[in-house]
Amino acid sequence: MYSYDLLENGCYYLVKDKENSPIELIQVTVETDHCLFIQRFDDPTKTEWKLKTDTLSDIIECLSDEAVSQWEKQYYGEDAYQEEEDDE
Repeated sequence: MYSYDLLENGCYYLVKDKENSPIELIQVTVETDHCLFIQRFDDPTKTEWKLKTDTLSDIIECLSDEAVSQWEKQYYGEDAYQEEEDDE
């Protein structure tokens, strides 16, 4: 078993809360002395506070910047991050 205390603020992780639960993508968005604010990219997206001592069954991996970029293109769509040109 792992704890949320092992996760770093700003990083995306593939995790399993329980042994037989599905793999989930989460991001740590805020860290306090005792808690983490987690964003879960389920359908719909969910946010929640977790104690750093709360357990996780498995931390599968921390996603690289490249993997996050590829995932964002799929999750938000290819055009989501393209800037629109001004008509001047």
